[in-house]
Amino acid sequence: MSTTTIKKPALSGPGLKKQGVVVLQTLFIFIFSWLEMWIRNGAGILTGLVLCLVTYGGISYGRTGTRYVSAVTPPLAYAVTSLIYIFLSDGLHPARIGIDFIAALASVAPFLLISALYGWFMFINEKAKSRPSKRLQSAPKAS
Repeated sequence: MSTTTIKKPALSGPGLKKQGVVVLQTLFIFIFSWLEMWIRNGAGILTGLVLCLVTYGGISYGRTGTRYVSAVTPPLAYAVTSLIYIFLSDGLHPARIGIDFIAALASVAPFLLISALYGWFMFINEKAKSRPSKRLQSAPKAS
Protein backbone atom coordinates (compact mmCIF):
# COMPACT_ATOMS: atom_id res chain seq x y z
CA MET A 1 0.00 0.00 0.00
CA SER A 2 1.65 3.18 -1.13
CA THR A 3 0.63 6.64 -0.14
CA THR A 4 1.16 9.62 -2.34
CA THR A 5 1.44 13.07 -0.95
CA ILE A 6 0.06 16.01 -2.80
CA LYS A 7 2.44 18.93 -3.01
CA LYS A 8 0.92 22.35 -2.71
CA PRO A 9 2.23 24.91 -5.17
CA ALA A 10 4.85 27.09 -3.55
CA LEU A 11 4.84 30.80 -4.10
CA SER A 12 8.04 32.00 -5.66
CA GLY A 13 9.06 35.11 -3.83
CA PRO A 14 7.75 36.87 -0.75
CA GLY A 15 4.19 37.56 -1.99
CA LEU A 16 2.16 40.41 -3.44
CA LYS A 17 3.11 44.05 -3.00
CA LYS A 18 0.56 46.64 -1.88
CA GLN A 19 -0.28 47.56 -5.47
CA GLY A 20 -0.86 43.92 -6.39
CA VAL A 21 -3.19 43.39 -3.45
CA VAL A 22 -5.23 46.48 -4.36
CA VAL A 23 -5.49 45.57 -8.05
CA LEU A 24 -6.47 41.94 -7.45
CA GLN A 25 -8.99 42.73 -4.71
CA THR A 26 -10.58 45.49 -6.74
CA LEU A 27 -10.71 43.36 -9.89
CA PHE A 28 -12.38 40.39 -8.20
CA ILE A 29 -14.86 42.58 -6.32
CA PHE A 30 -15.70 44.52 -9.48
CA ILE A 31 -16.27 41.42 -11.64
CA PHE A 32 -18.35 39.40 -9.19
CA SER A 33 -20.41 42.24 -7.74
CA TRP A 34 -21.09 43.70 -11.18
CA LEU A 35 -22.26 40.31 -12.45
CA GLU A 36 -24.48 39.73 -9.45
CA MET A 37 -26.00 43.21 -9.64
CA TRP A 38 -26.59 42.76 -13.37
CA ILE A 39 -28.17 39.29 -13.07
CA ARG A 40 -30.11 39.73 -9.80
CA ASN A 41 -30.58 43.53 -9.85
CA GLY A 42 -28.85 43.77 -6.50
CA ALA A 43 -25.96 42.49 -4.44
CA GLY A 44 -26.24 39.41 -2.28
CA ILE A 45 -24.44 36.38 -0.94
CA LEU A 46 -22.06 35.93 -3.88
CA THR A 47 -20.70 39.44 -3.49
CA GLY A 48 -20.49 38.98 0.28
CA LEU A 49 -18.51 35.78 -0.05
CA VAL A 50 -16.18 37.41 -2.57
CA LEU A 51 -15.58 40.28 -0.12
CA CYS A 52 -14.59 37.79 2.60
CA LEU A 53 -12.42 35.75 0.23
CA VAL A 54 -10.49 38.70 -1.18
CA THR A 55 -9.84 39.99 2.34
CA TYR A 56 -8.48 36.61 3.38
CA GLY A 57 -6.51 36.29 0.13
CA GLY A 58 -4.96 39.72 0.48
CA ILE A 59 -3.84 38.93 4.00
CA SER A 60 -2.60 35.44 3.11
CA TYR A 61 -0.78 36.20 -0.13
CA GLY A 62 0.46 39.72 0.60
CA ARG A 63 3.91 40.55 1.87
CA THR A 64 4.47 41.70 5.39
CA GLY A 65 3.28 45.27 5.63
CA THR A 66 0.32 44.84 3.26
CA ARG A 67 -2.25 44.05 5.96
CA TYR A 68 -3.51 47.63 6.11
CA VAL A 69 -4.18 47.70 2.38
CA SER A 70 -5.84 44.26 2.58
CA ALA A 71 -8.22 45.52 5.27
CA VAL A 72 -9.07 48.88 3.68
CA THR A 73 -9.48 48.03 -0.01
CA PRO A 74 -12.52 45.66 -0.09
CA PRO A 75 -15.11 48.02 1.44
CA LEU A 76 -13.89 50.93 -0.67
CA ALA A 77 -13.78 48.88 -3.88
CA TYR A 78 -17.28 47.53 -3.26
CA ALA A 79 -18.66 50.99 -2.50
CA VAL A 80 -17.18 52.48 -5.67
CA THR A 81 -18.34 49.53 -7.79
CA SER A 82 -21.89 49.67 -6.49
CA LEU A 83 -22.03 53.46 -6.83
CA ILE A 84 -20.89 53.31 -10.46
CA TYR A 85 -23.36 50.53 -11.27
CA ILE A 86 -26.24 52.39 -9.60
CA PHE A 87 -25.33 55.63 -11.35
CA LEU A 88 -25.26 53.89 -14.74
CA SER A 89 -28.50 51.99 -14.16
CA ASP A 90 -30.60 54.73 -12.49
CA GLY A 91 -29.33 57.81 -14.24
CA LEU A 92 -29.11 61.20 -12.58
CA HIS A 93 -31.75 60.88 -9.86
CA PRO A 94 -30.06 61.79 -6.56
CA ALA A 95 -32.78 60.43 -4.27
CA ARG A 96 -32.94 57.11 -6.12
CA ILE A 97 -29.13 56.81 -6.22
CA GLY A 98 -28.92 57.43 -2.48
CA ILE A 99 -31.57 54.87 -1.59
CA ASP A 100 -30.13 52.22 -3.91
CA PHE A 101 -26.59 52.85 -2.63
CA ILE A 102 -27.65 52.42 1.01
CA ALA A 103 -29.59 49.28 0.05
CA ALA A 104 -26.53 47.87 -1.77
CA LEU A 105 -24.35 48.47 1.29
CA ALA A 106 -26.98 47.03 3.63
CA SER A 107 -27.35 43.85 1.59
CA VAL A 108 -23.72 42.88 2.17
CA ALA A 109 -23.30 44.53 5.59
CA PRO A 110 -22.72 41.30 7.57
CA PHE A 111 -20.00 40.23 5.13
CA LEU A 112 -18.41 43.68 5.17
CA LEU A 113 -18.42 43.65 8.96
CA ILE A 114 -16.89 40.17 9.23
CA SER A 115 -14.17 40.87 6.67
CA ALA A 116 -13.39 44.28 8.19
CA LEU A 117 -13.08 42.82 11.69
CA TYR A 118 -10.80 40.05 10.42
CA GLY A 119 -8.68 42.45 8.35
CA TRP A 120 -8.25 44.98 11.14
CA PHE A 121 -7.53 42.24 13.70
CA MET A 122 -4.77 40.87 11.50
CA PHE A 123 -3.35 44.38 10.92
CA ILE A 124 -3.31 45.23 14.64
CA ASN A 125 -1.87 41.81 15.45
CA GLU A 126 0.96 42.33 12.94
CA LYS A 127 1.71 45.77 14.42
CA ALA A 128 1.77 44.34 17.95
CA LYS A 129 4.11 41.51 16.96
CA SER A 130 6.54 43.87 15.21
CA ARG A 131 6.91 46.09 18.29
CA PRO A 132 9.61 45.14 20.78
CA SER A 133 8.42 43.87 24.13
CA LYS A 134 8.24 46.43 26.94
CA ARG A 135 9.37 43.76 29.38
CA LEU A 136 12.65 43.33 27.51
CA GLN A 137 13.25 47.08 27.28
CA SER A 138 12.66 47.81 30.98
CA ALA A 139 14.71 44.88 32.30
CA PRO A 140 17.60 46.03 34.49
CA LYS A 141 21.00 45.65 32.86
CA ALA A 142 23.64 43.62 34.64
CA SER A 143 26.81 45.51 35.47
